[in-house]
Amino acid sequence: MPTAVLTDRERTAVQAYLRLLHTVRAAFDTAAGPPDACRPPVVPPAVLAEAEQALAEAGLTGNEEEFFRLLQSWCPEY
Repeated sequence: MPTAVLTDRERTAVQAYLRLLHTVRAAFDTAAGPPDACRPPVVPPAVLAEAEQALAEAGLTGNEEEFFRLLQSWCPEY
């Protein structure tokens, strides 16, 4: 499989998305707290804003297909 060569902005967008993904997974990780705790998942607005800004700067806003193609080629496990 050929390796994608991302621009700096595309790489930044992918990295911001991965940080967002890990943050969301951690927020929904019910094993991290008491079993009977009912806490709503919280994603810090700064993490979401970082991902949105990075996508915009890479010219990928509204072009999810292209973004996920880049993500898959750069980081196949996602």
